[in-house]
Amino acid sequence: MKKIELLAPAGDLERLKINLLYGADAVYLGGDRYSLRANAKNFTLDELKEGCAFAHSLGKKVHQTINIVFHNEDMEGVKEYIKECVEAGVDAFIVSDPFIISYIKENFKNVEVHLSTQNSTTNLMTVKYFENENIDRVVLARELSKEEIKEIIDNTNIDIEVFAQGAMCTCFSGRCALSSYATNRDANRGGCAQVCRFAFKTDNEDFTMATKDLSLARNIKDLIEIGVTSMKIEGRMRSIYYLATVIGSYRKLIDNYYNGTLTDEIMDKEVKVLDRVANRDTSTQYFKGDTDYTDEYFTGRQEISNQDFLALVNGYEDGKLIVSEKNYFTKGDEVEIFTPDGKVYDYVIGDIYTADGIVDVARHPEEILGLEYPNELPKFSMIRKKIKYE
Repeated sequence: MKKIELLAPAGDLERLKINLLYGADAVYLGGDRYSLRANAKNFTLDELKEGCAFAHSLGKKVHQTINIVFHNEDMEGVKEYIKECVEAGVDAFIVSDPFIISYIKENFKNVEVHLSTQNSTTNLMTVKYFENENIDRVVLARELSKEEIKEIIDNTNIDIEVFAQGAMCTCFSGRCALSSYATNRDANRGGCAQVCRFAFKTDNEDFTMATKDLSLARNIKDLIEIGVTSMKIEGRMRSIYYLATVIGSYRKLIDNYYNGTLTDEIMDKEVKVLDRVANRDTSTQYFKGDTDYTDEYFTGRQEISNQDFLALVNGYEDGKLIVSEKNYFTKGDEVEIFTPDGKVYDYVIGDIYTADGIVDVARHPEEILGLEYPNELPKFSMIRKKIKYE
């Protein structure tokens, strides 16, 4: 059985590296043109080349989105840009426009073409059509049940990618116009303002609407056994802490499944980690079948900012971890350190070393600090508040 791919979002070069080090098999990203996440930092051609070289050095892949809804003016220079991205080392393009699909297939035989979720693919016949057009992979719409996904996989010979974790769209995937109406920012050309999370004025009170986030962590066994090729994590604009946590947890769950060691205890522990890192509640959404009111937020929802991320490990000198502070912590705090190789260590904060001396409290985000520790840890290890797993 070919192992399912864990595909992670990379909004910039740092996120690309963290995703791959924490266990992603591939990343997807946007260049500085033609991407649906225009508000993400995205990649220049030089950064794209560096990111591809880093991924390939680990035996991993880079998928690039060129999936806006193209207007006439968007076509100017697109052929040259695609050629430059191929030369930078991209392994696959995620595309929805028919002309762009055919242009890449005809001119760059060594690069895969994946049909973007922006195409809103929800049925078997559409997948068969694109299979006949020699598309390498279809990224299904988020609005499909397990049974629908299985029917598509059982009746085609094409790779299928499914979203497993992250934000959902209140409107149908790839078909939102709310942002254009309310803010004159076109969601289908990279400018989504997330109007579905706005508070709307009514006669009596503000009204809000939004979906809960998607999480299929408890359904990993199902995704693997029905034959899904790639398990996709949403979030090119999420924090490095969120990405490291989510990718690390999914990596453990996938590996434990294939090793025959995925117990209820391991599942419960990793779901606890995933629940804590998210600032919104989650559900399985359409995967279980039709959704209902329990999969949605309405007036009164709370989205609490997570402040568990205390510090990022940058290096090790003279018996001390060199860290960048992210949130307030004090001497004596019981914390956890988790690393890119999947290990978690309990740790009690000791003396905190600053450029001006030893202090008991870290209260300045991004300050470089030293923390006594008996051995070196990998770069990009992270310190977080201790999680109670019971």
